[in-house]
Amino acid sequence: MAMHTRRGAGSEPVSLGLKPGGNRQWQTLRSFAPYLWPVGRTDLRARVVFAMIVLVACKVITVYTPFLYRDATNILSPKSPAHAAIVVPLALIVAYGVGRILMVVLAQVRDGVFAKVSQNAVRQLALETFRHLHALSLRFHLERRTGGLSRVIERGTKAIDLLLRFSLFNIIPTILELAFVAVIFIWAFNVWFAVVTAVTIVFYIWFTFAITEWRTRFHREMNALDTEANTKAIDSLLNFETVKYFGNENFEAKRFDASMARYERAAVKTMTTLATLNSGQAAIFTLGLTALMLMAAQGISQKTMTIGDFVMVNAYLIQLYQPLNLLGTVYREIRQALIDMETMFDLLEIPTEVEDAPDARMLAVGGGEIVFDGVSFSYDKDRGILDNVSFRVPAGRTLAIVGPSGAGKSTISRILFRFYDISKGRVLIDGQDIRDVTQASLRAAVGMVPQDTVLFNDTIRYNIRYGRPDATDAEVEAAAAQAQIADFIARLPKGYESSVGERGLKLSGGEKQRVAIARTILKNPPILILDEATSALDTHTEKEIQSALKRISENRTTLIIAHRLSTVVDADEIIVLDHGRIVERGRHEELLARGGKYAAMWSRQREADAAREKLIETEDEEEADLDPETARGPLALAGDA
Repeated sequence: MAMHTRRGAGSEPVSLGLKPGGNRQWQTLRSFAPYLWPVGRTDLRARVVFAMIVLVACKVITVYTPFLYRDATNILSPKSPAHAAIVVPLALIVAYGVGRILMVVLAQVRDGVFAKVSQNAVRQLALETFRHLHALSLRFHLERRTGGLSRVIERGTKAIDLLLRFSLFNIIPTILELAFVAVIFIWAFNVWFAVVTAVTIVFYIWFTFAITEWRTRFHREMNALDTEANTKAIDSLLNFETVKYFGNENFEAKRFDASMARYERAAVKTMTTLATLNSGQAAIFTLGLTALMLMAAQGISQKTMTIGDFVMVNAYLIQLYQPLNLLGTVYREIRQALIDMETMFDLLEIPTEVEDAPDARMLAVGGGEIVFDGVSFSYDKDRGILDNVSFRVPAGRTLAIVGPSGAGKSTISRILFRFYDISKGRVLIDGQDIRDVTQASLRAAVGMVPQDTVLFNDTIRYNIRYGRPDATDAEVEAAAAQAQIADFIARLPKGYESSVGERGLKLSGGEKQRVAIARTILKNPPILILDEATSALDTHTEKEIQSALKRISENRTTLIIAHRLSTVVDADEIIVLDHGRIVERGRHEELLARGGKYAAMWSRQREADAAREKLIETEDEEEADLDPETARGPLALAGDA
């Protein structure tokens, strides 16, 4: 596995690594080998050894069975001295049947024994990929395409099973059987039988590989188009509401159909070229078989071979035909499996960008003081976001950060969580540089209530408990009560077991925010970040959520990132960001008295609020002027009736 190199925050965006490049099959196999022979798992290693022993035993029986067929045929021949004795041929026929059964049974035993090894490899590699994806930077996840990424992982894990099944239990046994048959032909007949067999097989394999290589580019194109179509489908379904808002169902269907049409063309090419492969394989093998049968017939005419030898040669070739007939499919699947695995290993080689220092220690939080000391940061070198930002939030106090969109407010919260490393300056919590502590301990100490709360497609209980997975039901319900959502949950038919739907779409904005607050209460962090937690809510709901937020902020170091200034008037200090710089700082009254940028923002928002309130009053007056019966609404009239 390639070592991950650390990259700074100002570096270029990481490559997604989702396109295979170069001939890296052997490197992929070397990367995969440890999963097949896992360290510390003697039970799995024993299974590998036993499966190989069974594989060899199966092949020995496979190549010996035609001898029984030959001997039974010779004895049953009218010119055979033992023709009249029925016991010997019966025994040989029964032995032949037992041999055929053992061939199948041993193959199944081999597969059954090895299944735990292959599935453990699938599980371990899938788990490592899953963990690595969660360890990758926020930069990677902002640039990824979820549908395509899920397809890469799905195909990669399936490729492991295919590679093991086809390489270990098809290619290797076939090579072993070919070697046995060549030795038997030389020993039982003459070298020319082995030569003709070898030439036939070599030409057969060359033709198969050549045509399959030609077909592989169509298969690869088909997979790429499948990924594209799947990505578009998932992206469209995730944005179901947006599609509906703009009435773009037909547009999305046409987009998807265009991808599927390209996939269809590639699939048709793949299927039609398969006919060429199958026809050529059949012709080559039949020519070789015919040549050997003619040689055997000549041997019979010259009294150097028997009828039994004739049928034995035929039996060996027919026996070899089945695995060879699958060779094109096996070769293509192995090539494709290697490509799919290579693509998944590419994911594992993407650098994590933000890593714990080798000597990183656990964050020791006392009061939870936060210090930004001369912090500069940019997502890329051509676009600066923060420029020499310094501030201090004393333990248990509240700092609000305000400013126009794009000023760098939310970037501060991402830096505090260490989603990115800064290019200059320091960020301290209780005097400890966050780059010197483990990310796990840092994030355990910081709680977040974001503007856009995205919930898991599970129950309300699960989503609240996500703040602390080991919490009891009583603790979950206590957190819900503190977040003022317990009464709402109690009215639901399934209560805490109610599903919230995809991304929490079954809940309103205020309900989702309360779930997020409950989740953070359950986490109980000493440091709290409120990132525009009420900006997307209506005025009434905002006031209710603000009340809940104020309670959970008590005795915690709190960082409020806000657009609505009315939510920060009680903050111990307010800093105003503009183009990544602090242009003003102070308490609410001080900033208003200064008459600067903050005061101008406050004045504009007050005017907007006043205009909105006047509009609401006008609508109420217009409703009051309506006919009293009409104004009461249909439900009231129905009640009177």
